[in-house]
Amino acid sequence: MFYLILGLVVFLGLHSTRIFAEDWRSTQIAGRGEAAYKGIYSLLSVIGLGLIIWGYGQTRMAPIDLYQAPVFTRHIASLLMLISFVLLVCAYLPGTRLKGKLHHPMIISVKIWAFAHLIANGRLGDVLLFGAFLLWAILDLRAAKARDRKLGTRYAAGSWGRDGMALLIGIAVWWLFARHGHAWLIGVSPFELGMSGISK
Repeated sequence: MFYLILGLVVFLGLHSTRIFAEDWRSTQIAGRGEAAYKGIYSLLSVIGLGLIIWGYGQTRMAPIDLYQAPVFTRHIASLLMLISFVLLVCAYLPGTRLKGKLHHPMIISVKIWAFAHLIANGRLGDVLLFGAFLLWAILDLRAAKARDRKLGTRYAAGSWGRDGMALLIGIAVWWLFARHGHAWLIGVSPFELGMSGISK
């Protein structure tokens, strides 16, 4: 549990500088240079992510149950993850209307991912991991919207064709990951109702 918490502190702490320490971040970039700052940021992020993966794996070896999620929550989680994948694609596919409307689809995707796994998993490690990411995403989205208002940021309207492309890619990636990738990486298949729940 220690490594999971440490990893969350390092990883989410770094990714919270624009929420709580925008001025400090700007000072660091100005003093060190953008390339050096991004290099240190990326290195520490990788370390934090590695600690999260290691620590979360340890919690799954000795799980502590806080609540038992009903079976139907797995179906809800699977549907929410489909939406999450589509939004993630929208974040990186230029010209989508969804990005023009939502402005920050990646952060919203993380919120949905975290919430979906919280409702379907009741172990302490899950609550710490997904609860922390959900809280971070809520705060980060609020901060991002505040920056947009302050800077007067405008987003392109996008096209329906790009939305259709994002939808098809998102569905395909969601299906492949749910059918194969999740079980390979995590050891649990979301589509197998006989399992105790889904993770990550």
